[in-house]
Amino acid sequence: MARLAPNRLAGTLAATAMCVAAATEAYAHQDRSIVLNQQLQLGDVIAGQTLNVEGADEEVGVNNAAQGNSLSGSVENDALALTSTQTMRGNTRATTTLTLTGDTEGPVNATTQARGNYLAAGAYGADLTIESSQTVDPSEVTASSTITGSSARLIGGASVGVTAIANTTAIGASGSRVDGTVIQNSAAGVRASNFAGTQYIPETGEFISQSIGNSVLANSGLASSQNLTIRQRQSGDQVTASTSANSGNAWDLAGRARATGNQAILYNQGGSAVVTTDQSNLSRIQTASRVTSYDFGAATSNAYGTGNEVSIGNNDRYLEIDNSQVNSGGVEVSSTFEGTNGYDAYVAAEAVGNSVTGYACSACDGTMDVTNAQTNSGNVSVTASTTIRGNGRSVAAGANAIGNSATFYVSRPGT
Repeated sequence: MARLAPNRLAGTLAATAMCVAAATEAYAHQDRSIVLNQQLQLGDVIAGQTLNVEGADEEVGVNNAAQGNSLSGSVENDALALTSTQTMRGNTRATTTLTLTGDTEGPVNATTQARGNYLAAGAYGADLTIESSQTVDPSEVTASSTITGSSARLIGGASVGVTAIANTTAIGASGSRVDGTVIQNSAAGVRASNFAGTQYIPETGEFISQSIGNSVLANSGLASSQNLTIRQRQSGDQVTASTSANSGNAWDLAGRARATGNQAILYNQGGSAVVTTDQSNLSRIQTASRVTSYDFGAATSNAYGTGNEVSIGNNDRYLEIDNSQVNSGGVEVSSTFEGTNGYDAYVAAEAVGNSVTGYACSACDGTMDVTNAQTNSGNVSVTASTTIRGNGRSVAAGANAIGNSATFYVSRPGT
């Protein structure tokens, strides 16, 4: 049984054909479901939310999303052949503005997302064959969240996340076989920003920004297998993530920022994983996390940036990786904390041109067959800065800049 939910956003042109067996006698004898999807978005897609809240007694929740093209579907106890082409030519923008005055007693939970193309496919006790192409033409994919002013008192704490991604493909499977090819091309500038100005946060306050040009995520378990080819190209001017988390008095405050040109994260359990990855990034990668608090208990500032990133794991016997990465865009990462009186400060910054990680299961007599080629010609720079003007208990800071990073290992489950 196959299920499909096509894009419902206004202005999206979608053509979807499912199980057209009744059309001809030939199709009447097919042994699998077929989905043919073609989506073209020509105009801008914009989502905006503005909240003015004074003295809220309970939770303040916001979910704000803008997507150019979106397709989701799944197959269960059957076989599905999915062919999809998605093209985004307009800008994608999601903006959230929160004006919080007085005491906000409940937690503040806010999520802001901007995505050019999005494809989600699932397989459960099934065979899934996917041929996907996603393209974002020269444009802007931007997401931002702002907590205005400096008088906000977030008594219940806060969790605020901002995500901007040009192309996303997400695959989930259980007891299934997943085969196919995913091609992603982004010529967009991709930007995520998260700003918070507050007076008092006596609970955990976490503010996160994430920006990615192209992203492929695949997770399959319970006797599954993967045989995938992934090709990603990011060529827009910049991929940036910026977080600025500020409070007069914060008990546990964290700002995190992450920017990546191309990303492929895959995990399989119960069968073989054979993956070919081909990534190229031309964009300038910039990541900045800034955290300030006059009085603080624990304060964390964490920033990470990479041109190309691959992580492939198989919790079974055989893993085969053929990886090629080329990064010519510069990677600049900065992480900063400033405070006066408090206890513990943690500051970390990491910049990588190309990164690949592969791992298999040692308890399963796991083996790996790896071919890896990485070329980085872009500058890689990182800065970590900590300033405490009064009294503090401890400071832990780290900064790492790496041109090419490759890690391959065989490990026991859970280690």
